[in-house]
Amino acid sequence: MPGGIINTGSHPKLLWPGIHAIWGQVYDQYPKEWVYLYDEEDSDKAYEEDVQITGFGLAPKKPEAKGISYDSEVQGPVQRYTHVAYALGYIVSYEEMRDNLYETVSQRRAKANAFSMKETVETVAAAVYNDAFTGNVFTFAGSNQPLCSNAQVNTTGGTYSNALTPAADLSESSLEDMCVQIMGAQTDRGLNIPLVPQSLHVSRQDWFNANRILKSILRTGTANNDINVIVATNAISKGVFLNHYFTSPHAWFIRTNCPNGMTMFWRDRPTFDQDNDFDTKNLKASSYMRFSVGCTDPRGIYGSNGP
Repeated sequence: MPGGIINTGSHPKLLWPGIHAIWGQVYDQYPKEWVYLYDEEDSDKAYEEDVQITGFGLAPKKPEAKGISYDSEVQGPVQRYTHVAYALGYIVSYEEMRDNLYETVSQRRAKANAFSMKETVETVAAAVYNDAFTGNVFTFAGSNQPLCSNAQVNTTGGTYSNALTPAADLSESSLEDMCVQIMGAQTDRGLNIPLVPQSLHVSRQDWFNANRILKSILRTGTANNDINVIVATNAISKGVFLNHYFTSPHAWFIRTNCPNGMTMFWRDRPTFDQDNDFDTKNLKASSYMRFSVGCTDPRGIYGSNGP
């Protein structure tokens, strides 16, 4: 990995005229993709905590002249978001800045730094999804279950699933199965929730397949003249989103309308600073940011790890 001070020996060709093009510092960037994976919030603390408080169960029958039954709330797990700092900078010698004949190189260094910081955010944000079925990067407090599991734990007892079982590649049929599963969601006390799918998130390998499914008027891949009910009912109301940082070609996810689902907290949004060292006259430039990503309620995300 390159490191150290950028000096006149780092790229001697830039000290001579006649260069046609300087390449490799900056490329075009994808639009921000993490914004579709999480609900973003700002934080003013070192960490944020989400505490689960269960609601009440069904109302029992009240016999005539008998007293009312009283229920109680139960505190569940506490999901903590601990903000992590990321920083990257570079140092340029005074002599290099004076002798470099190509001002565009200096200008591109700041852009290259910003490029690296954005790529860092995208990679960290996607890592939770890439780890959705293993639990090496993220697990839920109290249950130690990964992001998507068929053994998510109810605080009041029992388990439920936010993973398609059995796992299946993305298809019209598997997407319908996932939607049906989402519509059967319940609270920890067993009450039905009006949970609905909102957006589909796929890797680049599934991008064209996902669009065929969500934009075909009739059923895809069949000779039947049936309507595509996913499209007809607007079942995935916010559409499909491609994420270039998903590493599994077969994993796909649905975000729901569940509050406190996939969450990103910004403690410090990216900043760029520069200064000069008095003794050496070297130029120092750096970027800094601090944030955390995770999920509080598993019902906010459903996934399938296609075979």
